[in-house]
Amino acid sequence: MIGTEFLPGQGLGNRLFCYVTARCLAQDKGVPFGTAGQRWLQADFLALDLGEEITGAAVSGFARYEEAEKRLYLKNSVHDMVHGCYVAGADPQLTEVADNTLVYGNLQDESYFARHREEIRQWLRVRPQFESDEYTAEDLCILNVRGGEYADDPALFLRERYWRDAMALMRRENAAMRFMIVTDDVEAANRLLPEIPAHHFSPEKDYVTVKNARYLIASNSSFAFFPAYTSTTLRKAVAPMYWARHNVSDGYWASEQNIYSLFTYLDRSGKEHSPQECRAALAAYRWPETAPWQPDDPAVTALGRRMERRRLAGRAVRKLCRIIRR
Repeated sequence: MIGTEFLPGQGLGNRLFCYVTARCLAQDKGVPFGTAGQRWLQADFLALDLGEEITGAAVSGFARYEEAEKRLYLKNSVHDMVHGCYVAGADPQLTEVADNTLVYGNLQDESYFARHREEIRQWLRVRPQFESDEYTAEDLCILNVRGGEYADDPALFLRERYWRDAMALMRRENAAMRFMIVTDDVEAANRLLPEIPAHHFSPEKDYVTVKNARYLIASNSSFAFFPAYTSTTLRKAVAPMYWARHNVSDGYWASEQNIYSLFTYLDRSGKEHSPQECRAALAAYRWPETAPWQPDDPAVTALGRRMERRRLAGRAVRKLCRIIRR
């Protein structure tokens, strides 16, 4: 058996990547598929076959394979200085795992599952009672804005310019294009793009609205990938170049795994790039040699203080704006 374990703290998108990659591996090896930690998946709106349930102590009876990592330690944030920015591409050894193994990691590279795309559409089909085409229209583009813990991190939270450039690109498809935001953080979306209606319906309706969109502007979040990947209505999807470091990268991707055939990518100047162009540019990138800082390093402490002041100042401005609007 080959499988994976769903873990507390993972988002739905991360859990689905683990599920799909592990199931593809099991199928390619011709062995049974199983999952541990099924209570953490929390995707009852999908008609998922979770394979054999691996419970409790049975997990320790399996070999554990951790996907290979690569990290850069840069002064973009305290996290990147101490823990590193995850930049890994595909792990070539992942496909060599033996039977009786559970796989762990990011597991988001398209090469792990691309040949099974039609099967994945069936594996991740939405149960009929949750399906909806309410927001499927020729003149409507869905923006999937990621807020939450991203909203206070300037390295992660996508700049307004990205969304404006992406909307301009979509208006080339249809000059009368309308826009609607689907988000986990309506307040952050309203601050970012106050004129665009923003909704957080429920996890299942957010997922279905993204899946059934004809036009999509994605954030640097895993949530939108599989709805878009399994869509039969999608015509154009845009995503941020450099993914989780769109705002700050000098050419590296965070991570390389998030270059997908599905998307066209926008750089910080608003220029459009194909996945092939993104891969070619990354292949020419000169990787710096970096090492982690210690948490008590003065440079880490100083950056942490600056970021906290910035976060508190932003919170004060947002509070003042809410008072003024009243």
